[in-house]
Order: sequence, then structure tokens, then C-alpha cells
Amino acid sequence: MKIDRIIEEMHQSGLESLFVLKSENIAYITGFKPSSTAVLIITNEPLLFSTKLDIEAAKSQSCVPVEEFKSLEKLKKKFKDNLKGKMGIENSMTVKTHAKICEDFKTVPNDIVERFRMSKSKSEIKKIKEAIKIAEDSFKKTDPSHFSGSEDELAAKLEYNMRKAGSVQTPFETIVASGPRSSLPHASSSSQKLENPLIIDWGASYQNYVSDITRSIIKNKKEEEILSILLDAQKEAIKIIKPGIKASHVDNVVRGIIEEYGYGKYFLHSTGHGVGLEVHEKPSLSAQSDEKLEKGMVVTIEPGIYLEGRIGLRVEDMILIKNRAKILTNLPRKSFFNNE
Repeated sequence: MKIDRIIEEMHQSGLESLFVLKSENIAYITGFKPSSTAVLIITNEPLLFSTKLDIEAAKSQSCVPVEEFKSLEKLKKKFKDNLKGKMGIENSMTVKTHAKICEDFKTVPNDIVERFRMSKSKSEIKKIKEAIKIAEDSFKKTDPSHFSGSEDELAAKLEYNMRKAGSVQTPFETIVASGPRSSLPHASSSSQKLENPLIIDWGASYQNYVSDITRSIIKNKKEEEILSILLDAQKEAIKIIKPGIKASHVDNVVRGIIEEYGYGKYFLHSTGHGVGLEVHEKPSLSAQSDEKLEKGMVVTIEPGIYLEGRIGLRVEDMILIKNRAKILTNLPRKSFFNNE
């Protein structure tokens, strides 16, 4: 079982317990994703503490026993009476939370759960594929290349279609940026009427697992030239991906191709990232990453070129790492703007 492997890793790291607060980590371990405060303590006998708001759902969904989270003081007393030795805490724990709860323990920051989450099981991959299908079907139904209206209206229509298709929520704010605003990599949509080029970055969720896709819709030769560079860089990255390769090497290959065309300084972000319970999770496909790619990882490959105040283009696809890279996303990577 998943939790048994985590306990084994915890003991190998010299930890007597593991304190888990992050909702995605709790969902990964127990099968229940809290909507309010929850604390999972992993020992040889794990226990999940949930507030009254969630306790009914927690008891029906969690694979570990559940108790009610009544107060911070009672929780701290229970910990002090029952937990000994080193306690592992998540790297994401805030200083304020640590001061409130963990002051009586010798704590060790770690990423044990996040490292387990990097390699996806067959069940997880199936859920990610469903999140991709919802996103792609909704995109086709929205038909952005023929859409007349504003960026806000396009984002709203796409999100409506995803909700209607079964995405309980969107995992991140849908990015719709057109014309000069397309040079902003993470622009929020605006009331501006759609212009060319058009970047759309969106995703859906299915049973807590998410998708992340970007498409650029173009109109003229210059935009087509830049998009072709991105597609070339993405193709070469996908070609070299295999288990054991450094994530930083993938980034170097993509960056190198874009530099060859003279646009190196206009590639403003890393090549990609892991996707699963979160839209951005380990591994990072960046120049600074020391991680190696492994079988079962799901990552994005998303080269982009952004010419400030003029145009920006990005193409993003999701990849499953097997013996080689398997592309999970299916939408055409080149389409032309035609809303006149």
C-alpha cells in the first residue's frame, strides 16, 4: 500500500512521525481531499484529524482512521503525549504554523510525500487523461479560432463548457491574452476584444487530478514563423525524453533551439513541470533542476517566445514518461485566427 511505502521511507530517514497539512498530500495518502483545516499524522498507526465541516466525507473516503479536529490546544496535547523522536514536516509549512503546533518537537523539513507523488500509478494516469479529455473537448466546443467577443467572454465560455463536461472546478485561472497582451506569459483575461495572436492556457480537473494545456492561435506569417520555432523546440525535447535523463537537459535542448533562431532572451520561463494533484508539482524542467526523469512521471513541455508589447506565443502539451515520451494531449498545435 502507498502509506506503507511512505512509512518505510519515513523510518529510513530517521523520522518517528510525519506531520501533513497540505490538502493535496492528504488527498494522495488518504483518498480524501479536505475543504477546510485537516491534519494527518503518519506513524505506524496513521490518524487524520478533520473539522466538523468535513468529517462525514472524511470518514467515508479516507483510508486511514478519522478523528474530529476540535481545537489546536487539544491537538498539541495529544501530540505531546503520544509522539516521540523526530517529526517530519512539509517544506511548505509556514513559520507561523510551525510556531503554533511544532514548537515542542524536533522537526525535520522534507519532501517525502511530494517525491512519491512524482511517479503516477495507472489509476492516477487514467484520471489525468480524463482531465485532459474534458479540457480538450471543451476547447473544441468553444472553438476559439471563430470566437467573436472579449478575452473575458472566451475564458468564461471555456470554463462553463469544462464545468458542464464534469470538471468540478478549474485548477487555475484560465489565461486568455490576445494582441499585444499575449506577450504577458501569465496575463489574466480582460474585457479587451480578441485580437491576433491569441494565447489560451487552460485546464480541467477530474477526481482531484488536473490537466494543463496551452494553444496559440495565429493569423500572419510572422506569428507562424515564431510558432514553428516553438514546435521545433518542443518536438526535439519530446524526442530526447526518457527515464534517467536530467530534467535540466530537456530545458537546455529547448532553450538551445530557440537561441539558434535568435529568440533566446525572449524565452522567459522554464520548459515544463510535473502535473498531477497540482498543476505545478515536481519535477521542474528548468536549467536549475537536479532531478532525473522517471517512468510514470507526467510533465508539460511548454516553450514560449514573448516580444514585449508586441506578440507572445506558447505551445504546451502533457507528456507521460514511459520507455520514451508519450504525448497525452491531442489538439492540433497550429491553428489560425478566423473570427471575422
